Amino acid sequence: MKSRLSFCCLGLLVAACTTGGPAASPPSPLMSFFVTSVNPGKGADLGGLAGADQHCQTLASRVGAGKRTWHAYLSAAAAGHAPAVDARDRIGAGPWYNFNGELIARNVEELHSGANHLNKETALTEMGAVVSGRGDPVNLHDILTGSSPEGRSVRGDKDITCGNWTRGSDEGTAIVGHHDRLGPSAEAWAISWNSSHPSQGCSLDALKKTGGGGLLYCFAVD
Repeated sequence: MKSRLSFCCLGLLVAACTTGGPAASPPSPLMSFFVTSVNPGKGADLGGLAGADQHCQTLASRVGAGKRTWHAYLSAAAAGHAPAVDARDRIGAGPWYNFNGELIARNVEELHSGANHLNKETALTEMGAVVSGRGDPVNLHDILTGSSPEGRSVRGDKDITCGNWTRGSDEGTAIVGHHDRLGPSAEAWAISWNSSHPSQGCSLDALKKTGGGGLLYCFAVD
């Protein structure tokens, strides 16, 4: 009961720190990128890549942007006969714009370079809210990606995608990025939006420990 209660409280906390209520105005017609305002409710268990994509699609639809096809920026490890999946190959060709119509990146290469325009002020939710980060009363800057700085699946034996986004327990880890682009070096500052460090587990409680709420980057692929 305590665990379920903590999950519920964290979900309410994430909503309060990212949305501030319904959007006051509709998103720009250009919107093709956002950070999810909430986690589906099971931590890093997103129902696999398909479930994560559906979460992006659902949130986009709620603000009138559901006519586009939305994918979550997530990598997945090879499993059985299924090959690894790279996040950078799931998001279309760009360009991408945020809720306000501000340019995030012109293409995949720019997105994965220090020239992108992704930061705390531009990485808005689907409702146009700023996501809290380091220095705020609640830090939610850990965004799930499971990716290398280049946006690719990280080869190896260690689980860094929470069982390819099907695990919501304390077992396993997930690579996260920082939407506020805080890193330990000048190079990390440029790239850490998608690959900063592993989480301490896959549950909402575990994700919270390093400053996260199980949020995702969503991109329109068309």
